[in-house]
Amino acid sequence: MDHPELQPRPPSPLVEAVDERFAAHGVRLLLKRDDLVHPELPGNKWRKLAPNLRAALEAGHDRLVTFGGAYSNHLRATAAAGRLLGLGTVGIVRGDELAGRPLNDSLARCAADGMRLHFVCRSRYRAKADPQALAPLLDEAGASGAYVVPEGGSNALALAGCAELGRELRGLTDVAAVACGTGGTLAGLAAGLAPGQRALGVPVLAGGFLSAEIRSLQAEAYGGPVGDWSLAEDFHHGGYARVPAALESFAADFASRHGFPVERIYVAKLLWALTTLTQADAFPPGTTVTAIITGRP
Repeated sequence: MDHPELQPRPPSPLVEAVDERFAAHGVRLLLKRDDLVHPELPGNKWRKLAPNLRAALEAGHDRLVTFGGAYSNHLRATAAAGRLLGLGTVGIVRGDELAGRPLNDSLARCAADGMRLHFVCRSRYRAKADPQALAPLLDEAGASGAYVVPEGGSNALALAGCAELGRELRGLTDVAAVACGTGGTLAGLAAGLAPGQRALGVPVLAGGFLSAEIRSLQAEAYGGPVGDWSLAEDFHHGGYARVPAALESFAADFASRHGFPVERIYVAKLLWALTTLTQADAFPPGTTVTAIITGRP
């Protein structure tokens, strides 16, 4: 029988955000409150992890291993999922220099949820996509035989979960916009939307590598490109986990205007991008734009 934590959940709330910065340009802004879809695995974390967790349990695994940086929401979500499901978790963390330091709040939460943290240098971390490099890395981390969840949770199973997000928005918006780390949410979202709708991704990391990643994920899951999607680059504010003062001020103001807490690393950058693009008339008057709120602070 399916674990109750993995049961399908009702569509997350879709609410209108009346905001003169959008209304002045004839754009209607909706908020898809996916941060409310699960109390401990909010938003895209639940949508991407649930299919992988189900597969791990069905295959009889008792441990999960995954990957992330020092501030990874994905590591935190995987650790919480392991606690909820009674599965052991191992997190392989980018940056061996962190091993001798006190844990930050994010990694401390992982540890409190029972995740064993293994720190590796950046070159070994980057090489994890190579099966020959991955096997000794897992062995060193004490995770041989564990179910491997990829960085960010993005794989073909995750895309199936994120496609449901697109289906929930069919007929309700013209543009569905989401912040992107590894690209899995956008890849699945675009596949779930109806013809005539488009998905817009806002990368939170610098580097311009996401288009290739999204194409690769869709090829793995669907055999080729699916849906209408594009990326709005140059809204990363200096890189992952960088929250300069202007972005902090914007996020606090947006939260005050619309009455919900704005997560800074992903959601604030998405909302900043949509506000900036709207004010630059990137969306024709009459467009309905939905910002997918993927997580909480």
